[in-house]
Amino acid sequence: MRKTIAASVTSSLFLLLVGCSSTPTTTSNTAATGSTAANSSTSSSASTGSAAKPAETAVSTVVVPAYLDPNNALSKDRSVFFDYNDFGVKPEFNNLVSLHGKFLAQNPKVAIRVEGNADERGSVEYNLALGQKRAQAVVNALKVYGAQDNQMEAVSWGEEKPRATGHTEADFAQNRRADVVYPTK
Repeated sequence: MRKTIAASVTSSLFLLLVGCSSTPTTTSNTAATGSTAANSSTSSSASTGSAAKPAETAVSTVVVPAYLDPNNALSKDRSVFFDYNDFGVKPEFNNLVSLHGKFLAQNPKVAIRVEGNADERGSVEYNLALGQKRAQAVVNALKVYGAQDNQMEAVSWGEEKPRATGHTEADFAQNRRADVVYPTK
């Protein structure tokens, strides 16, 4: 009984695959085949719509937003780093801020979140406040390049989302940042 069911399922799948397979179409050269009458009759019936047209397969193009494309600078450069106990955007991040600000200005339906972070030094309250100031500083810088208030939200994580978990100055420097976060869809 199981062998019969397995054979039926296998043959059904085979027939399904054969039925769904596509065959490449080629254009025939009327001079080589000598069948101009056959070609003219099919073209005239195709123009009147009386003959069945072969099914055309259309491949739709998927457009990936620039901020989701891993090869785009919008995806690669999303963090602004800060000095210890500071929330001023350094000049070395002007290009990054400009890139994101201009993109937002050209795409008014895209909304982002700017997440401010701090290293573990300082109290929880202080780090939350500092992270908020860092996020707001990046939001203000993005506005200079045309981003609108309704496209951005400034959020602070304080020390809750460290990028580096060590306790060296290099680790602390990685955690003193504001990240530009785009929607994932």
